[in-house]
Amino acid sequence: MQREYRERVSMKNPVHFLALGFGSGLIPFMPGTFGSLVAIPLLVLAGTLNETAFIALTVLSCLSGIYFCGKTADDMQVHDHGSIVWDEVAGMFVTFLFLPLSWPYLVAGFLLFRIFDILKPWPIGIIDKRLHGGTGIMLDDILAGAMACLSLHVITFLWPHWLIGLAS
Repeated sequence: MQREYRERVSMKNPVHFLALGFGSGLIPFMPGTFGSLVAIPLLVLAGTLNETAFIALTVLSCLSGIYFCGKTADDMQVHDHGSIVWDEVAGMFVTFLFLPLSWPYLVAGFLLFRIFDILKPWPIGIIDKRLHGGTGIMLDDILAGAMACLSLHVITFLWPHWLIGLAS
């Protein structure tokens, strides 16, 4: 992160700490990928929850992320700086709605989420360019997570033994 932005955020500020993905967004290369990786241990922990609690946690991560990311972007005075990665964390949670949290699914979901987040197919790219503030920062990753989730559900439906077989 450039020095001028670094001076505007503090890892002691809990909002900044969360928006920067517990510090993973400060890694100078591929911060979005590292932010997505940070979600994996959180997902494993959340895997102990029942489905309703997992959904509630996912919604909470998305809604709170609007504030975390918007506030941090305002403090940095830069819209959607690369170091803001809470949107990737929330997007990863969306990816695994109604899916098992086994290692094959975690790897496939991670890869699919990163592909959708990086390539930004329609309508993700439009939202990324046109919607600003915390909502804009979060929504493109929530949609990338939804597309990755849908893809995993389709893969599981069409080839039910592919991912399930890897898990056994």
